[in-house]
Amino acid sequence: MNVAEDRIQQSRRGQRAPRHGSAEPDHEILIIGAGFAGMGAAIELLSRGMKSLSIIERAADVGGTWRDNRYPGVAVDITSFVYSFSFEQNPNWSRVFAPGDELQNYARRVASKYGLYPYIRFGVSVKRAEFDEGEHLWRVTTDKGCVTARHLVSATGGLISPKMPDIEGVEDFQGERMHTARWDHEVDLTGKRVAVIGTGATAVQLIPEIAPRVAHLDVYQRTPIWVLKKPDVRMPGWMRTVFRWSSLAQQGVRTTTDALTESLMIIAAVYYRRFPWLVQWAQRAGVNNMREQLPDNPELWGKLTPRYGFGCKRPTFSNNYFSTFSRSNVDLITTPIQRITPKGIETIDGIEHEIDVLILATGYKVFEKGNLPSYEVVGRGGVDLGEFWERNRYQAYEGLTVPGYPNLYIMLGPYALIGSSYFKMVEGNAIHVARCIQAARKRDATCVEIRQDVHDRYFRNIQRRQQGTVFLNHNCAASNSYYFDHHGDAPMLRPSTSFEMLWRAKHLPMAHYHFKKAYPAGWLSDDSRLTSNSRPFPGDDTVAEVIRR
Repeated sequence: MNVAEDRIQQSRRGQRAPRHGSAEPDHEILIIGAGFAGMGAAIELLSRGMKSLSIIERAADVGGTWRDNRYPGVAVDITSFVYSFSFEQNPNWSRVFAPGDELQNYARRVASKYGLYPYIRFGVSVKRAEFDEGEHLWRVTTDKGCVTARHLVSATGGLISPKMPDIEGVEDFQGERMHTARWDHEVDLTGKRVAVIGTGATAVQLIPEIAPRVAHLDVYQRTPIWVLKKPDVRMPGWMRTVFRWSSLAQQGVRTTTDALTESLMIIAAVYYRRFPWLVQWAQRAGVNNMREQLPDNPELWGKLTPRYGFGCKRPTFSNNYFSTFSRSNVDLITTPIQRITPKGIETIDGIEHEIDVLILATGYKVFEKGNLPSYEVVGRGGVDLGEFWERNRYQAYEGLTVPGYPNLYIMLGPYALIGSSYFKMVEGNAIHVARCIQAARKRDATCVEIRQDVHDRYFRNIQRRQQGTVFLNHNCAASNSYYFDHHGDAPMLRPSTSFEMLWRAKHLPMAHYHFKKAYPAGWLSDDSRLTSNSRPFPGDDTVAEVIRR
């Protein structure tokens, strides 16, 4: 009799059904997503000895948005010194603002150096996660089967679901069509008539790259964007050598650029009422950047100057975006689109602009139902998290945990993101997650849930702080920004400094959480009962599938 048959026979001999909370999950911790958020959470948990975890990733590689976004010109829009883990700085960036392929390579090096690959199951898409109130675990349905976990860390990013434009006839276009998030490198733009719909941060990077190659480029703008000068230079070899030999030197540069980024991206936006002059300075800098690039085209100044305040939507940096519109083969079109035809784009004035290639630079679904999270999450009482947020406003304690959803940690939750660097949010929330799970282990608890009163007090404080931000004080209604949701809230950014966020992650009282005990004392502290390889992931081993059936 083989192992699987033996296990089946044991179950048929009348073993008792497991009592409340006594079921052993496949994994103590399951992380969904192998982008920087998922990797950061895993590194923090492993560093604290929590090896009973698994990471599942829908794609075939790590990297998240840097794996998926491969359009020409893709790069970070803050300095590379800041856009990296504080504990794993990279001395080899080629530029101050690193190109996208270097970020993808950085992700691979981090995954390799910190031993994450053995914990990752690639090619697994999550469809649904439901909390089992009787057993204190999450039942996660994937396209490869079902898996259970005590703690679920949702690390899906915000920029993963392309947002298609709500324009009649998009599907009818007969030429080549692609979204910037799904760039098709098989399509040669050389000598083609191309149209780009959208003028957000992605388009600012893309347009100068493709303009010299195409026969003609039409850029359709609905909302202009604030664009500042980009202090981007190639990193000299001697500097990279210094960084490799002296981490203190690189840390000094990181600290300096971090302070500048914090002032521009956080203090100016979050503390707008206190420091309105910072926003006013940034707006003057944006206008000057445009006029310097287009000194002989004042007729374009009005079209390219935003009517909303700096900070209402994420600004960006470029030294050649505006000057691209001075090219003879580039037209800026601000007349609204009526429809997309099989041959091109028809504007409301009745003119049809024929094109060969249609590029959609229309951004992503961010805080919308079906994207954060990108799968069904069902908590206590069968309440779907996406539906709850849709009806009751987006909210989460410290941007991470929600009452009614025990043992669930959302790395990019409402009001989680710090405007200066995504990595700060990742590191802070990873610490918060690890502290919760460690506290549960210490108490032999199988259920961790944020207290409703603590959460509500925190959310009221967030809403009070929002009143002083640029979002509610500077004509942001005209910005068409993904910072805002259908409630009129701006749940993308946390209204605080990164220092406060990190301090709270490290020191917030664990008494803010309810801990419930169901397992026999000592079970969770015994890692020998549950290791990363203790149970095969669905699809990894046919024996596991036989046992489950």
